[in-house]
Amino acid sequence: MYKRLILPLLFRFDAETIHHFATTTLKLVLAVPGMSALCRRVYTVDDPRLARTVFGLTFPNPVGLAAGFDKNAELVSELSDLGFGFMEIGTVTPRPQPGNPRPRLFRLKADQGLINRMGFNNKGAGPAAGRLRHFAQNKGNRRVIIGGNIGKNKDTANDRAIADYLACFRDLFDAVDYFAVNVSSPNTPGLRDLQERGPLTQLLSALQTENKTRPVAKPILLKIAPDLTDGQLDDIITIVAETGIAGVIATNTTISRADLATPAPAVEQMGPGGVSGKPVKNRSTEVIRYLHQQSGGAFPIIGVGGINSADDAREKLEAGASLVQLYTGFIYEGPAVAKRINRGLLRKSPALTATV
Repeated sequence: MYKRLILPLLFRFDAETIHHFATTTLKLVLAVPGMSALCRRVYTVDDPRLARTVFGLTFPNPVGLAAGFDKNAELVSELSDLGFGFMEIGTVTPRPQPGNPRPRLFRLKADQGLINRMGFNNKGAGPAAGRLRHFAQNKGNRRVIIGGNIGKNKDTANDRAIADYLACFRDLFDAVDYFAVNVSSPNTPGLRDLQERGPLTQLLSALQTENKTRPVAKPILLKIAPDLTDGQLDDIITIVAETGIAGVIATNTTISRADLATPAPAVEQMGPGGVSGKPVKNRSTEVIRYLHQQSGGAFPIIGVGGINSADDAREKLEAGASLVQLYTGFIYEGPAVAKRINRGLLRKSPALTATV
């Protein structure tokens, strides 16, 4: 029903406007007494074979919601009812910022993809941490792992970026289970320069130094772009080993416009931004496989990019991912997507339980 009736109706309106409408509706519906528990019963696949222990955390299932959908940790309670094993909030920055001018989110319907140039629009790391603490106090029996995706403010120069990431890290430390360091969004000018070996090593080393001052350190993962060369991916492998971070999230959105089914004039009219969804699926899998093989499976990888089905998720897992995330697939497939993927994984991959 979602794809036949609801999605065509939603797609008649501006993408960002519909996002806000849909999330507001979700909050209203699940505020009705009994609806949250009912939703969990409908959408959650509770099977111990789905559980995975990765970088010291036990995930009830391997299907997560990627950063970007709930930038401000305002929907954690509601989204936790939809069957995801984990979710990432953000990207958050130390100070609130409005992001890029609208329109900044576009659908590539023929490609089952999106173009976004949101620009880290968010209300700041501190308020997000407060909302996460409130959720933790009231989550009841919901088992969901929360990741904090952190970035720098647009007006922070790269030579001062470490301070921004540390500020987010400190604000969120007691409110999240792991961190994702975002240096790969194409929508903040100069951000991807931080993926170069020198600046990236300095940034991750600074975060690890701060991490080790805590009684119990939190896993830190690096989110990388799909547009890196093999040489740059080799550098990533070296940096992970040198800094001792927990793993990699592969991948963010791509700046490539290759092989799109959407007519080129329409794509050009949408303007710059990162492409997500099916257009990045193959490259994401290539990056996962390369990192896994070249590192000898030395660190866990969360696979992201073009996951709409159990087959898509299995492709990432077989390439070397320990967990998977989706965002665009959630938009195109609807609220039951995590349930369908988890059921599909159980049907064709009965022995899923793993420790990484």
